[in-house]
Amino acid sequence: MTKNLGTHPYLFPMPTYMIGTYNEDDSVDVMMMAWGGICAEDMVALNLEAEHKTATNIEARKAFTLSVPGTDTLKESDFLGIATANKMADKFARTGLHAKKSDHVNAPVILEYPVTLECEVVEMQNQPYGLRVLGKIVNVIADEKVLDEKGKINVSKIHAFVFDQMRNGYYAIGEKVGQAWNSGAELMKVK
Repeated sequence: MTKNLGTHPYLFPMPTYMIGTYNEDDSVDVMMMAWGGICAEDMVALNLEAEHKTATNIEARKAFTLSVPGTDTLKESDFLGIATANKMADKFARTGLHAKKSDHVNAPVILEYPVTLECEVVEMQNQPYGLRVLGKIVNVIADEKVLDEKGKINVSKIHAFVFDQMRNGYYAIGEKVGQAWNSGAELMKVK
């Protein structure tokens, strides 16, 4: 038996990404977001409210970083999603996290986040349903602690977490349960 729940953004999992930008005074601003992701081989799409300080910063600098936080920074990352730089000038400083300037774009890299995409703005689209930012990935930075012996990112070492839109929870992820483009291959065989 099923029950109609109405119209809600109920997909699971929702990502937890951290958008890094610089404010007009060159201080660091970081915001957690869940509405966005990869939209092409070298592109990301962010869906934001135009009122966010981060949106203003992206418009001004034409660049941002997009990071995957680990569970070791869950408290700080959640805070960066709660607080607004429009009202709290020392938002990033309160977390105790550290940043350095990206070598590739005009945005900060947060050192505690294990994977960071450095992105240039391609387009900002003001839509009736919000602001969509399209960014081109110009480089990916990964902490060596999350790399395997071949130098590739091992997702189980990131200790990433996802957002539950239905109950407002965070859930740790990382256990591999199958191999993409292989686990269902036997169903391709003619019986």
